[in-house]
Amino acid sequence: DEAAILSMLWPRLLLSTVAVSRALHVSAMSRSPVVIPPTAKHTATVLFFHGLGDSGDGWSPVFGEIRQPHIKYVLPHAPNVPVTLNGGMRMPAWYDLHGLDANTPEDEAGIVRSADMVTAMIDAEIKAGIAHDRIIVGGFSMGGALALYAGLRHPPLAGIIGLSCWLPLRTHFPERLQGGSTPIFMGHGDSDMLVRLDMGKKSADLIGSLGGKVEFKTYRRMGHSACDQEIADLNQWISARLPPV
Repeated sequence: DEAAILSMLWPRLLLSTVAVSRALHVSAMSRSPVVIPPTAKHTATVLFFHGLGDSGDGWSPVFGEIRQPHIKYVLPHAPNVPVTLNGGMRMPAWYDLHGLDANTPEDEAGIVRSADMVTAMIDAEIKAGIAHDRIIVGGFSMGGALALYAGLRHPPLAGIIGLSCWLPLRTHFPERLQGGSTPIFMGHGDSDMLVRLDMGKKSADLIGSLGGKVEFKTYRRMGHSACDQEIADLNQWISARLPPV
């Protein structure tokens, strides 16, 4: 049933029951993003967007472990919005979600609105002195879908990260493609029963057919989550694209 599906969809093993409860009841619109500040001169930024029902707090332990001195990590909180997949219950989400297959109707207005928010965050970093090729946008699940869509609409960045996700509004491309030369890292579990591996692979193939530079990695026995090897690969990928300067 839908309640069971959504309990599985809350997608971070690092997110405790208490954190989920807080995320569901506190409006993200009034909450500042989690920011892991640089400990040396700030020369690069990673913007990372969580999945359905989570918050920026859910991923802060991950980036706290792999943080690099010159990089600022910004982990925003999604607003509480009605989610059709959950019978209209309000929960943290970047846009409404009707289902998790390629033929499900999509919340075009909500996706575009959130993508505009991502663009504004990127532009704020650039205005603050961080070059576009020193900024990575990424996310997990619906946050990864948002990062792929927003990143591909933006002029080239240092990179895009999409974990256990898909490319939404795929018919908008190639018309809206601006970041075709931006390197992309996508990771997906072969045991993901929520966002199927095939959905991630087809998204990667589509981006590749548009000229995108996608590195797609599959992780054995990983469900709709993350694993140590994926985090290690992610750390290596970020390090290669945002070295100290």
